[in-house]
Amino acid sequence: MLKNGERIDDLNLNGLKIIQHESKFKFGMDAVLLSNFVYTKKGDKIVDLGCGTGIIPILIAGKSNDTHIIGVEIQKEVSDMAYRSVMLNNLTDRITIINDDIRKIVDKLGIEKYDIVTTNPPYMPCETGFDKNNESENISRYELNGNLEDFIKVTWRLLKFGGKFFLVHRADRLVDIVYNLRKYNLEPKKIRFVQPYIDEKPNLVLVEAKKGAKMGLNIIKPLYVYRDNGKYTDELIEIYGKTSIEEG
Repeated sequence: MLKNGERIDDLNLNGLKIIQHESKFKFGMDAVLLSNFVYTKKGDKIVDLGCGTGIIPILIAGKSNDTHIIGVEIQKEVSDMAYRSVMLNNLTDRITIINDDIRKIVDKLGIEKYDIVTTNPPYMPCETGFDKNNESENISRYELNGNLEDFIKVTWRLLKFGGKFFLVHRADRLVDIVYNLRKYNLEPKKIRFVQPYIDEKPNLVLVEAKKGAKMGLNIIKPLYVYRDNGKYTDELIEIYGKTSIEEG
């Protein structure tokens, strides 16, 4: 099951686990917050664009009933880890991993067939310059294989009318996010900022949009990560479902 450099991490949710590689991009808090932000109904068909090692599909499967999730990941080695994590958790009947470019995936998956699309995409435009030598890290962090508009355009094509889109991104990209959502008839319905501390500006934003919806935006109260004493807030601990959270 494991290859050189890999490890199995416990997700502290219904016994679920995930395979990760010591030297490759590993999931962070943003993926966990997004999976908690998503809500589903029985029978939903879901696509996660840029699924990495499968963290969001696995967490959604663990928190929902009778949903089917397709994870799309361009990196072959990373998608292989995601597939083996799905097998490890006995979720092959509910999660499908596809190794492909998200910009080409509509031809394979079909148009307007899905109830929900989720993504924790690369945050950084390529022109900002790479700060890492690791190819896997660069692909995960920088828009090398699709920019924000690409992810939103693909979402628009995949979603049914009335389908929901859930996104986590950097808060300073909010203007780009809303502009592109409106461009592709995905109306922002909920926004929640994530702040490290109560007196600091947000660094992440969680967004829910709905295809073909009327205007009307609900800005939810911010999610604070740390208390003044540097300990995690009760809400963050509840999201993780444990009393101690490893940094990473």
